Amino acid sequence: MTAEQPPIAPWYKQFWPWFMIGLLGASVSFSLVYLALSIHYFDGTVAEDYYKEGLAINEQIAKQEQARTLGLSAALNADPATGDLVVDLTGESRPERLTLKLIFPTESERDRRLTLEHVRAGRYVTMLETPLRHRWYLHLEPGDGSEPAWRLTGEARFPAQAEIVLAPGD
Repeated sequence: MTAEQPPIAPWYKQFWPWFMIGLLGASVSFSLVYLALSIHYFDGTVAEDYYKEGLAINEQIAKQEQARTLGLSAALNADPATGDLVVDLTGESRPERLTLKLIFPTESERDRRLTLEHVRAGRYVTMLETPLRHRWYLHLEPGDGSEPAWRLTGEARFPAQAEIVLAPGD
């Protein structure tokens, strides 16, 4: 008397093979999605020549020390309605032009360089085509065409209602 064993279903009707195939398929799918996202949203924030940029830090510190020695500071006002940018510079330096570098924290292609013209005692003006939005790092330097002797730095979130203070960096 032999007991009959129930027939075993084929593998494709079993739970565990499909569970294992599902885990492998999900991990491959997620990996491909993350790969596509990392390629599409590459931020490019790592410099190619980081060693030279590291050496340039001493130059930046010297420029900021020079601004501190000259007693420089600036107040930036941005009018979102007209697009005017007005900088009031105080201290011992009065160049004919200033260069304002607007540096976007995460996307280098959005960076901008503006030239401000001297209007009267310490006041510099320029106009923007499009109003600024979001957070920016600001670098203000003399814009006479040669290597800048000093630099003022700041950070701003636009549109700004209050004036933005630019000072020698720390």
